[in-house]
Amino acid sequence: MRALDKAKLCLKIIGERKAIDPVLFEVGKLVSITDYFLIASGNSSRQVQAIARHLQKRMREQGFRPDGIEGEQEGHWMLMDYGDVVIHLFYQPIREFYDLEGLWIEAPRVKL
Repeated sequence: MRALDKAKLCLKIIGERKAIDPVLFEVGKLVSITDYFLIASGNSSRQVQAIARHLQKRMREQGFRPDGIEGEQEGHWMLMDYGDVVIHLFYQPIREFYDLEGLWIEAPRVKL
């Protein structure tokens, strides 16, 4: 599966759990660690954790396992590394505080 297709699959899956304001960045020309960053948020840490669990389950059904998951306990900022796609799931106030969209302003956004 192409990296963009995997990123769009992740986008679809997090949408099933009502992820808020997803943004997909193409970062492959700016960093060497991945091709896409997917950033989204939830209204509570519990929703963030539920989105992440659902994503992990559905991606496993598609044959993908994460290389790593960080922030699972707190649910304020979860990072899920699927190799060519890295997903950042935030509790909304934490997302506003860290402003990754501002940090990656140079990265092209993929139209959703």
